Parts: sequence; C-alpha cells; structure tokens
Amino acid sequence: MDYLLKTEPAVYSFADLVREKTTIWDGVTNPAAVKHLREMKPGERLVIYHTGSGTKKDEKSAVGTASVAAVDASDPRNPQVKIKVGKPIAKAKTLAEIKSRAIFAESPLVKQGRLSVVPLTAAQYAWLVGE
Repeated sequence: MDYLLKTEPAVYSFADLVREKTTIWDGVTNPAAVKHLREMKPGERLVIYHTGSGTKKDEKSAVGTASVAAVDASDPRNPQVKIKVGKPIAKAKTLAEIKSRAIFAESPLVKQGRLSVVPLTAAQYAWLVGE
C-alpha cells in the first residue's frame, strides 16, 4: 500500500524532512488516519503533501516522497511511524490538478479533506510522483 501524508509546511515541511533525513510521524488524532498509520509496513512508499496556508507560494500540493522505515504500533492510539526522506517531486501536483483526475474521484484525499493520512493506489502514487 502507498500513502499520502499531509503536513502544514509552516509546522513541518518536506524541506525539514530533507534536512533531518528521518522523522517520527506523529500528532495524528483522526481515528481513520491513526488506523492507516498502524497498518503501515516498512518499505511502503509515501507522498508528502503540503496543506498550504492559502498563499500561492504555499499552495496545497504533493511535493515529495518518503518511505516507511519502521512502525511501532504497540500503542494503538498513537502508533510511531518512522519515515525516511525520498526525493522532491519534479513538478508538484496541486490539489486542483488532483481533483481533475478521474483516478482520484473516490479518493479520501478529495472526499475527506481533513484526513491527514490517505491510502493511495499504485496508479495514484505513480501519477503524483510523475512515474
């Protein structure tokens, strides 16, 4: 399974992940998002998505990749997912572009806007990263 992780760039950006190389993905409280974190497995692919602040510079978009390095789900309410940096997406995909694609029509990314951890199909992942 592939996943998209949403983050507010003013709080933690893809550039922060690039600088740190790895991080623990935390602060997730939505039960559906927490369930997705618990289900993650080492090696799974991730897309980092900036939620933006409303300015053009911080437009909502998929900006980079990462992968799951380790998962500690011993606390089911607060699973600890260690992620490691991948690479920037050559051409970031905006939310408007995502919404215009039929492959995202049923995706929680567009149907459940507040969900911070979103499962992706292989086709969705490939389109987001430009494969």
